[in-house]
Amino acid sequence: MIELVVATRNRHKTREIQDILGPEFLVRDLGAHPDIPEILESGTSFEENAKLKALGASRRLPVLVIADDSGLEIAGLGGAPGIYSARYAGANATEQDNIDKVLRELACVRGLGDERHARFRCVVALARNGDLLETFEGTVEGKIIDTARGHSGFGYDPIFVPHGFEQTFGQLPKELKNTISHRAKAIRAVADKLRRLEFAG
Repeated sequence: MIELVVATRNRHKTREIQDILGPEFLVRDLGAHPDIPEILESGTSFEENAKLKALGASRRLPVLVIADDSGLEIAGLGGAPGIYSARYAGANATEQDNIDKVLRELACVRGLGDERHARFRCVVALARNGDLLETFEGTVEGKIIDTARGHSGFGYDPIFVPHGFEQTFGQLPKELKNTISHRAKAIRAVADKLRRLEFAG
């Protein structure tokens, strides 16, 4: 079994990553390490933020560490909310606050034709002993709908419909979402890398 720590205290994210990786991996997070301070996401891109978190945690832990930075990019909002997805409506915003702000802003955008085209992007950084091993990226294309549907997942899942489907990420079965999502694609690439590292000894 390959053990790794996710540099997050978001239990939803940790559980999703464990589900994607399966029983071959033992996934933990920073919930068991209150001594490790919150790492400021001060980067200007998903990749920079993922690296900051992975390297910061890996300097304090003697195991493989991964960190991801993910977000929603909407054509009609010029790529926003982007790296600010988790705090789009403010530092203490709820997921519903963020969804409401996106929908309000999109309602003011008309005539572009593709203004509701959206992309979820995820970048995962893999580190060990304070050294960056590699970064991995996954994306999924879709559209934003007017009314939230479904209660699964988290974040903007209830208003995002991936291309080729009629249901939102909030409605799709977890098992299906975990094969097509941006995070699933990036995490599967991490898994392939970790298996090669394990095989190499």
